[in-house]
Amino acid sequence: MTPATHDEHDLMALFGGTFDPIHYGHLRPVEQLAHEIQLEKVILLPNNVPPHRPQPEATPSQRLKMAQLAVEGNPLFSVDSRELQRDTPSYTIETLATLRKERGTQQPLAFIIGQDSLLTLYKWHRWESLLDVCHLVVLARPGYGSELDTPELQRWYDAHKTEDAGQLRQRPQGYIYQANTPLLDISATEIRQRRHEGRDCSDLLPFSVERYIESQGLYRA
Repeated sequence: MTPATHDEHDLMALFGGTFDPIHYGHLRPVEQLAHEIQLEKVILLPNNVPPHRPQPEATPSQRLKMAQLAVEGNPLFSVDSRELQRDTPSYTIETLATLRKERGTQQPLAFIIGQDSLLTLYKWHRWESLLDVCHLVVLARPGYGSELDTPELQRWYDAHKTEDAGQLRQRPQGYIYQANTPLLDISATEIRQRRHEGRDCSDLLPFSVERYIESQGLYRA
């Protein structure tokens, strides 16, 4: 990688999820993304699930531990537990605004989301403010098209999208970048279903996570 010039900064990327459990469908596309846009660090942000969503089967501490085990020894990843330490619903925009304050006004920040999240972004709390604090990097997802759900969302997307990943380093926030990452048809729902049925999941998630799930008796019938 070429050294950062005076108008270019290291790009800090964040990837949130319920991680109930974390699996290769989370990790491998992000590793591919890191290679594609030259990321040196990705911070995993396990979500504290808002009340209107189904509650995870695993506890916050179990979901945190699974995320930590999944990336142990991998220098690309670290885990930030701040959302799990809140008793109130955790809104992505508030977490990102806090990180923006911590990192200062010049640090380029990218928030990684799946194509499925982009399509329904208008349902997020203060979604139109996201690009005021970060870039959005979108991972392709199996079975999801590229048409956004509302004309307003489509206009917003068209106004901010870039095909040049280098631009993500040249400004602290404001762009949407569609990544060319692999499509892995793995879901946490499928893993929980397999576990409930007593079936093997070793092809879907790291061994350390599978061993922890066994030791905790998670996702049993």
